[in-house]
Amino acid sequence: MATVTKENIGLLHEKLTVKLEKQDYLPSFEKALKDYSKKANIPGFRKGMVPAGLIKKMYGPSLFTDEVLRSVDRELIGYLQNDKLDIFAQPLPLDADIRQLDVNNPADYTFHFEVGMKPEFALTDLGSAKIDRFVVDVTDEMINNEIARLQNRYGNMQDQDSVATEENVLNVVFSEVDENANEVEGGIHKDNSLLVKYFKEDFRPNLIGKNVNDFVVVELKKAFDEKELDFILSDLGLDKNDPASAEKHFRIQITKIGLLEKRELNEEFFNQLYPNGDVKSEADFRNKIKEEIQAYWNSQARNQIHDQLFHQLTDHTSIKFPESFLKKWIKTQGSEGEDAEKTDEQVEKEFPTFLNQLKWTLITDKIVQENGVQVNPDEIREFAKQQLLGYMGGMGAGVEDQPWVSDYIEKMMKDRKYVEDAYNRIQTQKVFEWAETKINPTDKPISAEDFTKMVEDHQHHHHH
Repeated sequence: MATVTKENIGLLHEKLTVKLEKQDYLPSFEKALKDYSKKANIPGFRKGMVPAGLIKKMYGPSLFTDEVLRSVDRELIGYLQNDKLDIFAQPLPLDADIRQLDVNNPADYTFHFEVGMKPEFALTDLGSAKIDRFVVDVTDEMINNEIARLQNRYGNMQDQDSVATEENVLNVVFSEVDENANEVEGGIHKDNSLLVKYFKEDFRPNLIGKNVNDFVVVELKKAFDEKELDFILSDLGLDKNDPASAEKHFRIQITKIGLLEKRELNEEFFNQLYPNGDVKSEADFRNKIKEEIQAYWNSQARNQIHDQLFHQLTDHTSIKFPESFLKKWIKTQGSEGEDAEKTDEQVEKEFPTFLNQLKWTLITDKIVQENGVQVNPDEIREFAKQQLLGYMGGMGAGVEDQPWVSDYIEKMMKDRKYVEDAYNRIQTQKVFEWAETKINPTDKPISAEDFTKMVEDHQHHHHH
């Protein structure tokens, strides 16, 4: 009878010894040989008529090794399941010397493995954690800017005969010329649309009074300030890091002159933006815009709470790890796409990041297990649908019920990698939602600029 014994060799580090007796593997080895002789195709012999001795000589050693190792595996897996050992990764062979296996002298064999045990631990108490909920102050200026953006976006473009103000929109054609204004053969030719105020202030008078089909000849850097110049250069396909680009000459011919008429703030406009008709007056409109801006900042602040929760859970939950086992395990994993073992230096370098990820995985698993956090297929479908509508950016209205949307979703549901990724993201979201119910955050007023800067500094700090 095979036996498996366990002894402790370090912190959460156990050695498992599997002892096999001959009768644990011999019957299945002999059966494998028999099956093989029935199937073997060996020139000079009819199928199924190959002498047993020849089969044993040719295939015996590899079949023998397979059967012994298969028996070891079976014993090991059975032991881990029966004793409910909660281990990391898989058992690592300690001294698997296959040369000890001899098909001509079957014997009792002993194999040693090491395993890293998953630790018991308690989560940090989130109720007493100091967590800030940032409340961004939505200012009148923010509301005014958003309203102006919407008035322009939904405004009407009126054709004009000539250029009269800095607010005129010009449709133009850029044609590359030399300094004498002669067209360059094979030069750049490009349409664009610009506001007069995009040109340098001292250049704008050259445009005022011009009509359709009139043109100006410019050296790019003399017509545009730095920010606009970058934009123009990349639009023309020029390298903005090459000083010669900004010194090129272009003829800019006007093909159309327009003036954007801002949309008036009236009920027709409000109904276009909010078709359900609950916005009647400018005051309602301002309130609605304020709510939307506030909702955006609240969702940003919520992400920030999740970030604090992540740090709270990982920094203040103490978990002990079988570090020597895990380092050995990482070492055997080789680098991506390579079989070679990693060097000790590589392992030491990767280890802190690896441990942090492992810690977060254990914390997440514990929250999921203890609180019955589940993700069902419909939630994954909904996730795929929202993602698709998000890609389509606002065109989503009325698209949801189209047959191709559900076809797309069903196709994604068959993509295993996509489903796993979506599953993990929804599960993580639910873990944070659970954690949010455990905290007592302190409201902290903050300006939008300070909040944005804080988040950027934090991300910067994370990535370095």
